[in-house]
Amino acid sequence: MNVSVIGAGYVGLVSALGFCKMNNNVICVDKKIEKITKLNRGIPTLYEEGLEELLKECLQSRNIMFTDDIRIAVEKSDVIFITVGTPTLENWEVDLSQLNEVIREICKYIKSYKVIVNKSTVPVGTQKYIKQLLVDKGVNEENFDVVSNPEFLREGKAIYDFLNADRIVIGLDSERARKIMEKLYKPFNIEIIFTTPETAELIKYASNAFLATKISFINEVANLCDKVGADIEVISYAMGLDKRISPEFLKAGIGFGGSCFPKDTKALVKIAEKYGCNFKIVKSAIEVNNNQRILPVKILLNYYKKLEGKVITVLGLTFKPDTDDIREAPSLYIIRRLLDMKAVVKCYDPKASDEIKKIFPDINCYPNIYDSLEGSSCAIICTEWKEISSMNLEKAKLKMKEPIIIDGRNALDLNKVRDSGIIYFSIGRKRQNLKL
Repeated sequence: MNVSVIGAGYVGLVSALGFCKMNNNVICVDKKIEKITKLNRGIPTLYEEGLEELLKECLQSRNIMFTDDIRIAVEKSDVIFITVGTPTLENWEVDLSQLNEVIREICKYIKSYKVIVNKSTVPVGTQKYIKQLLVDKGVNEENFDVVSNPEFLREGKAIYDFLNADRIVIGLDSERARKIMEKLYKPFNIEIIFTTPETAELIKYASNAFLATKISFINEVANLCDKVGADIEVISYAMGLDKRISPEFLKAGIGFGGSCFPKDTKALVKIAEKYGCNFKIVKSAIEVNNNQRILPVKILLNYYKKLEGKVITVLGLTFKPDTDDIREAPSLYIIRRLLDMKAVVKCYDPKASDEIKKIFPDINCYPNIYDSLEGSSCAIICTEWKEISSMNLEKAKLKMKEPIIIDGRNALDLNKVRDSGIIYFSIGRKRQNLKL
């Protein structure tokens, strides 16, 4: 099939490559010329496992092109996917300005029937809103249908998830569009849930809010473990054996970040308020997460009382490993607090150092872990990158002025920590035999 994807960001690029992999002809559009140029040369514009190899494979097949010309994409495609950003506004409402801009552009070139698929995460009612907007812009109703097809991609595993999803959710109100979407997704051999647009739009928010709530719940239990001397890892394991609960998203730490959970929980609260519903559980999950992500600073203050002049190393900047995404990462909030308290901040991350320098130009980033630990009075682990969880603790101890590690991801092996003699704080883990 002929498919266009508007927006070459995280979701858009993965979707474009995924559809190309499934033998469709794909045109991917983005208004950033530099990004388009790189992609056409086979240079990835984001870090994602397997992306570079798939990009080169798709370019070699000649079934994909990247362009800034939206006209070509609309005219040559049967199905048009919208994958632009929908960030959160200050009042927690969803910013639809990028989506509006896309609709204003594509309406100029729709002269024959198109299925317009919204893959961006949007409030309930957006499908109807897009339909009306197209009509208001003069597009003949016979020439389009609008479909809601939310994405469920894990950063770091997004290509695998796109090709091997748990489910495909499609919200529509047109039999014509249904047949086209069935044809497009049939080769994936994944269960398709056809439903109303409103239901599809809400499924995405409900799924992410539930997972975020699960994370906040286990973090509250972990904080209690620290008070009573229990072990959160044993508790999580035992809970996860219950098939009704499952082990996923039961790892304690400093909370969730990224482009989805923080944004979608806030949006769901705001959507619910619009219809007179008070989502108390989701609000509490957000509050717990806001507190949890700065827990290492509280631990540090309890130990040192004052941080002015202290050299603190932050290990890991992305919100999770195997991605270069720092959006809403706990590291951002920790660094900001440390700088406010006049600490000297040093950082290490294998992928995100350049991005963090744009936000905090005064901090120092290092190309390896051990250089970042030189003269440090504490290291805070914010991301469980493999090179961080497997670092040589004896070498780290020798580099540090004071051998203190606050492990915000419970990444280190407790036995190795005990043998190293490092002063160690984790989140809800059994601390017997550790030198605290």
